[in-house]
Amino acid sequence: MLNILWPIFIILSVIYSIISGNIEEVNTGIFNSLSEAVELSITFLGTICLWSGIMEIAKKTSIISKLNKLLKPFINFLFPDLKNNEMAKQEISMNMIANILGLGNAATPLGIKAMQTMQKENKRKETLSNSMMMFIVINTASIQLIPTNVIAIRTSLNSQNPTSIIIPVWIATIIAGFVGIFLTKILIKKVR
Repeated sequence: MLNILWPIFIILSVIYSIISGNIEEVNTGIFNSLSEAVELSITFLGTICLWSGIMEIAKKTSIISKLNKLLKPFINFLFPDLKNNEMAKQEISMNMIANILGLGNAATPLGIKAMQTMQKENKRKETLSNSMMMFIVINTASIQLIPTNVIAIRTSLNSQNPTSIIIPVWIATIIAGFVGIFLTKILIKKVR
């Protein structure tokens, strides 16, 4: 659907700019946006590379296993259906750690891997399991200690204090996480 809407918006904008005599502003806007997009992409690339490298180093140390042990009671509470699936629990844990560290895009492959592992045990392949629903809710809330993506965007836009949003992000993501988990647990019980 977006493949249709965006070209229509672009074509209508160009036609309107020609009619209104503002084609030069449109050209300037296009080239300025391209420059900003490249800068933002480079900033994101650097951030993702940095945190992906840190995660790789952490995997080779005992930090990840300690964090996994720390998260294990929460994972057992949130995903009771995965009692015997240690692989899925470990992948969920890795995804949660990546999200908590604010890795966002770097956490996505870990989340996809966890969903694929849970899907293998899902008896009704066309429907999400309870664990899969809970995992989606937790990922959507994305509780973060260091919101690196937002900080990177604010830095690329020359914010005077790009890290000033850390506390509001903590508040928003923690509240979203608790509300999402609470409602999902209630809805899962009602559906059973």
